[in-house]
Amino acid sequence: MEYKIFGCKVNKYYTDEWLNSEYLKDKKGVFIASCVVTDKAKRKWLKFVKDISKTEKHKIYISGCWAFKNWEAQKDFFTIYPELDNLKWKIEILWEKPEELKKDINNSIKEKLKSIPQIYTKKFLLIQWWCDSFCTFCLTVKKRWKHYYRDKDNIVEEILNFEKKWWKEVVLTWVNLSAWWLENTNNIWQSRFAELLRYILDNTNIPRIRISSMWPEFIDDKCLEIFKETRIYPHFHYSVQSWSSNILKSMHRHYDWKYIKKLLEKTKNIKRNDGVEVSIWADLIVWFPWETEDDFIETYNLVKNWLITKIHSFPFSPHNIWESVPAWNFPNQLNDNIKKDRIWRLEEIWENTRDKFIERNIGKQFKVLIEIVKKEDLSWKIIWKGWTENYIDVDNTNFKIESWKVEKNEIVNGKLIK
Repeated sequence: MEYKIFGCKVNKYYTDEWLNSEYLKDKKGVFIASCVVTDKAKRKWLKFVKDISKTEKHKIYISGCWAFKNWEAQKDFFTIYPELDNLKWKIEILWEKPEELKKDINNSIKEKLKSIPQIYTKKFLLIQWWCDSFCTFCLTVKKRWKHYYRDKDNIVEEILNFEKKWWKEVVLTWVNLSAWWLENTNNIWQSRFAELLRYILDNTNIPRIRISSMWPEFIDDKCLEIFKETRIYPHFHYSVQSWSSNILKSMHRHYDWKYIKKLLEKTKNIKRNDGVEVSIWADLIVWFPWETEDDFIETYNLVKNWLITKIHSFPFSPHNIWESVPAWNFPNQLNDNIKKDRIWRLEEIWENTRDKFIERNIGKQFKVLIEIVKKEDLSWKIIWKGWTENYIDVDNTNFKIESWKVEKNEIVNGKLIK
């Protein structure tokens, strides 16, 4: 079974489950995990379906956000996508997860992990599902269902099974992962995310634990203390969205610019026992309705002054294709020229801060998980790629390793070079 994954790490997790499911085990065709995070994302996977249908002789299986609504399989799929109606005979809409797994999120995972294909060197691990916050720019909450989370012993059980298969890294993932244990994702002062991280550290030996993007309002001092642990990846990705309190309020976020400032200060100044400088990534939405030049400059200065080492900058997507979000109806929608200008300015300043971050790390020692290894054509030269603990992408051109042997899924010591 071939596969194509669009969107977030949730789709990566469920793609593993589907490819290993009894339902697809003996079938031929293409599995597609779809995404609705922006209108651009919708067009991207839809185009892929149309293109692949011209050459694919077997069925096309579609899961992911566009395949369901409120966690149910989308019954009016071909009404929403009339351009795919002529492929109705070839397309099968699947649930988010296979039938044998969807009834109980805390079922034993020992059996289902026996032959999970190794799509990635790292293993994506869902600890929490969906969200109740209804941010005004978000369509995903309509496609998913209300927030719930996995039991901590069940999470540890899955990690321990990964360890037995010689996995070196797990990525804790989400829709709103830092809301783990909460009854509702709007109860922002009751987070027990730090408790979960401590439990994982105390009950597993997996060398590397990476945390996917976190909503910043759930990160308290207990979390920041846990982030000092050397098995926790020193790379923290916050879904900030904006640094303007006015825009954050319009987005229906739970924090203001003062909160973000304090959190970034504390994160940036984490002193780890391994001495590795912390990397901070941020999601930012530009061109949101009502965003004035002053609002944008506040976000611009966030990147410039707080040394965010990488950003995911998105132009606001009104979702005027098929289904819409509340902010689509807001007045003062901005034009495309303003959007392009602000995205360009934000990415220009980010590239500058990224270069400075890498420059500060040249000559320092790191441990790298090797993710890709191949031989160069017509020579014996080995080409490899991986990531440092603080998420600098390295290969045989900018990282000098101490070992002569390089194998996929192994951790090697070395030094970052120019």
